[in-house]
Amino acid sequence: MEAFTFAFFRFTIASIVLLAIVRSRSYALTIERKDYPRIVLLGILIIPLNQTLFLVGQAMTAAGHGAFLFATTPLWIFLLARIHLKEKTTARRLTGILLGLAGVIVIMWSGLQTAGKEYLLGDIIIVIAVLAWAYYSILGKDLVRKYGALRITGYALSSGALLYFPFGLYRAISFDYSGVTYAAWLSVGYLAVGLSVIVYLIWYWLLKYMDASRAAVFQNIQPIAASITAYFFLGEAIGAAFVVGGLIVMSGVVLSET
Repeated sequence: MEAFTFAFFRFTIASIVLLAIVRSRSYALTIERKDYPRIVLLGILIIPLNQTLFLVGQAMTAAGHGAFLFATTPLWIFLLARIHLKEKTTARRLTGILLGLAGVIVIMWSGLQTAGKEYLLGDIIIVIAVLAWAYYSILGKDLVRKYGALRITGYALSSGALLYFPFGLYRAISFDYSGVTYAAWLSVGYLAVGLSVIVYLIWYWLLKYMDASRAAVFQNIQPIAASITAYFFLGEAIGAAFVVGGLIVMSGVVLSET
């Protein structure tokens, strides 16, 4: 299933489920009108800029590349927290950031050598998606503390899905489903409920009680699991340059978070 159609079904299902949960509960604090634009901005960051671009980029590169590039999230969150939250920069964290970015360059270069410009473009698109996720995490932290993870996640995801709906509906109507397997539909359901609902709720719930840069470090488990899974299920080779770049990224992340 092509990326834009896949995204349409995923976000639509996730929004319906989340809104049903949100509306079934009562809340002591009503969301103030001045906070709605920020919630919509979170929706733009998480749907069109993060998830949609990630699907597009992932379709243009290897699964392992996407996973390791996403592992740079703590680095970007630290940089943005320094810019927007005025957090202090230590020499250790700065070194870790530079090391992690060097690893990203190695990964992109290995993709360029392996599959030409197609891998490189996909990697660049994924980096943009990662930046959107980092902004989503930082800009949503105060709102989650104020209103809770459930409402902010539900309304942000739903507003983003609503903005995406016209374009996604057009792609869904014009798409040829003759080649879509049951496994593809199961993947849609898994990502809609398992990731967009359950994991997104857990992420914002963590941010309510933990610093964003500390919470982000847990995402570093993802590239290891994704690379192993891609090797066994997709037959993706793990080249020397990819291993080196991945180790550099992980070293930079660990260094910046310790």
